[in-house]
Amino acid sequence: MQPLISICVPAYESAGLVQRLLDSIALQTFKDYEVIITDDSRSNAIETLSDTYHSSIQQLSYFKNTIPLGSPANWNKAIGKARGQWIKLMHHDDFFTTPDALTIFAQKATDAQSGNFIFCKYISRSADTETTHPVTSLELRLLGKSPVNLFKRNFIGPPSTTLIRNNVTDWYDERVKWVVDFEFYIRYLARETFTYIPESLIGIGVHEAQITSEVFRQKETEIPENFYLLKKLGTGILDNIYAYDYYWRSFRNLKIRTNADLVPYVDIATLPESMLRLMKFQFAIPLSLLKIGPLSKSLMFLSYCFR
Repeated sequence: MQPLISICVPAYESAGLVQRLLDSIALQTFKDYEVIITDDSRSNAIETLSDTYHSSIQQLSYFKNTIPLGSPANWNKAIGKARGQWIKLMHHDDFFTTPDALTIFAQKATDAQSGNFIFCKYISRSADTETTHPVTSLELRLLGKSPVNLFKRNFIGPPSTTLIRNNVTDWYDERVKWVVDFEFYIRYLARETFTYIPESLIGIGVHEAQITSEVFRQKETEIPENFYLLKKLGTGILDNIYAYDYYWRSFRNLKIRTNADLVPYVDIATLPESMLRLMKFQFAIPLSLLKIGPLSKSLMFLSYCFR
């Protein structure tokens, strides 16, 4: 029988974190789900761990990747095994915050008024801090107008916050890591509607071993992916001020000061004129001034107005 929800867990090492996630799944009051684990680990620790949950999680399938797929290919591998009507991707370092979390997701999924993309407020938890991440009413309005407004900030959060109808043939783009969830959200929401749950149903584990932490502020990752994103979504996104500001901040934060700084990562000759104008305007401004937030924002707006 087809379950309503497939909980897809792309795992890699960290058996202790996987145990926390599986414990939170076993506690769920809603039971019409399956769990699929696709494991990139070198060891058998997660396989051994998953064997201990067959009594508390009745529909649990484990798959060992003979060759590690990496992120996000392992996400897609888990999704590809799913039979459910809805996909609940859960990274192995994340967890459900309450036993009723999946019930609330399921209620939205079966509500005819809901969209095919559901996401919730979440908490992020590190070793010593916990932070709540709500979405403002302004951000929801912006998302309703255009998913390109996610360039303002990825307020949807990591994929673990989402529940998505299993109607997709092209899930997460395996050519990127830094912009992978963000790119998928924009692409999917260009044709689908969304529903927001203003309750903290998901906990996001924060630690240095995460992919986003590993590639943060790395030019060799961020620059090629940001320009790949521009090419894939189209240069028309630069007419959106949040997208324009995103690229403005990217150059500033990565300390790109000349066209030559980009040569190792991108073919300058292929860049659109609108991007070249943005770069020329910003590169003429001393980095010391760009580090002053309000001034940088004002200069960005001036550049945008005369783009």
